Amino acid sequence: MRRLPSCDHERRRVWLQGLCVVGAASLLSACGFRLRGSHTSLAFERVWINSPAETDTLRRLAAQLQGSGVAVRWSAPGPQDAPVDVVLDVAQDQRERVVVGTTAAGQVRELVLRQRVRFRLRTPAGRELIPDTELVQERELSFTETQVLGKETEEALLYRDIEQAIVRQWMARLAAVRLG
Repeated sequence: MRRLPSCDHERRRVWLQGLCVVGAASLLSACGFRLRGSHTSLAFERVWINSPAETDTLRRLAAQLQGSGVAVRWSAPGPQDAPVDVVLDVAQDQRERVVVGTTAAGQVRELVLRQRVRFRLRTPAGRELIPDTELVQERELSFTETQVLGKETEEALLYRDIEQAIVRQWMARLAAVRLG
């Protein structure tokens, strides 16, 4: 006859698991490890995003900026509004889907998904902090006509990955800005 585990045994196992988790976390923090987070130290507190359209990439960037304690404006500040510290002029946020490989029958075999963002950062008075800059990310996608639905999902995931990479690059550039 098999004996059921006692409550004391279960408590001891849970306690040891908890101890292992706390020990691993303290070891990682002691060596300087830190999860990549959205808190980046920026030299400005208020930004106006001057863009012809509010894209997914810009919404991700705005969320990162807000997570770092920056107030984001999407429209031009009026006289009653608090003045902004910097203006982020976004000239281009464009996705591209380029065929780079075909079969002998002319069917698409491989695509390159690319996103380009062109921007500059300036003070409201017009002093340039970051000159006209282009960020580009691309990913390759193999394509099969028989798996169109799965490839559409994969393409959406790749574009999301591209957006995240661009926002990381963007935040790194914004963190390097000094207003003084």
